[in-house]
Amino acid sequence: MFNDIMVDVKGLIKRYRSHTVVKGVTFQVEKGEIFGLLGPNGAGKTTTIEMLVGLRKPDEGTATLAGFDVRKELNKVKEVIGVQLQSTSLFELLTVKEILQLYGSFYPSHVNMDQLIEDMLLTEKKNDRIKGLSGGQKQRLAIALALIHDPHIVFLDEPTTGLDPQARRTLWDIVLRLKERGKTVILSTHYMDEAHVLCDRIGILDQGELIALDTPTNLVKKLQSTSTVEFRLKNPPEQEWFLKIDGVKEVSIKDNFVQLNTDDLQVALTSLIQASTEHQFIIEDLQTRLVTLEDVFIHMTGRSIRES
Repeated sequence: MFNDIMVDVKGLIKRYRSHTVVKGVTFQVEKGEIFGLLGPNGAGKTTTIEMLVGLRKPDEGTATLAGFDVRKELNKVKEVIGVQLQSTSLFELLTVKEILQLYGSFYPSHVNMDQLIEDMLLTEKKNDRIKGLSGGQKQRLAIALALIHDPHIVFLDEPTTGLDPQARRTLWDIVLRLKERGKTVILSTHYMDEAHVLCDRIGILDQGELIALDTPTNLVKKLQSTSTVEFRLKNPPEQEWFLKIDGVKEVSIKDNFVQLNTDDLQVALTSLIQASTEHQFIIEDLQTRLVTLEDVFIHMTGRSIRES
């Protein structure tokens, strides 16, 4: 019987010569939880996952998966994990069913393949060669290969990168069904909406450091703002000017794009319009929206995740 803690990571460090790409990352993941590693490209998400699944050796720190030490008991670890890497090389001339049979032969036992193919929405493609599959179908096949031996912990590294919106949503449904089946999922992504929808908790990585760890809702609440006002302004004044506007809690300015966070949208909008009229500022492309994880990242790092 497994403990409630399925993944226990303490002080993981990875260096390449003088460059440290993962800097003392520590977190735990409970059984049945979808845990997100969120951050820009180059933040250390993939390197962290590769250390956890045994593809890279940590320079310092420890990690246990389902109670097995990734350094000392790697063969045991491989029995309880399934891994979908960011780039998966597939035998393109095999059919979907053939490659599943091949991967299934690597394990003492495997799940029902026809059911797995159906779960991944690949039934109509099971006799097609892999080279003819779409990007979304190949990603679903990669997840199927990770699930062939019915693992307890599933690692998904940027599973929806490069997919169209419909294919992304299809994969989201598949990930949520894994949770319903009691699987523990570690998901890396740089899509804020994906992390918010799928993850029970999120660890935000930036430049190799874990800078935040909480539920999506709590991370947003820490901003103490509920809404964001965005607009463009030629030659905007300094941040201090906007902070004098009633209701404004935080300001971000990038070139001529201004972003104001507030917990009282009506007051902030009214005050902004009055101030702009008095100073003859011409506001363009004004819009309002709810605060998101993107705003959390900007608050913590001073830049957008898309700029990183």
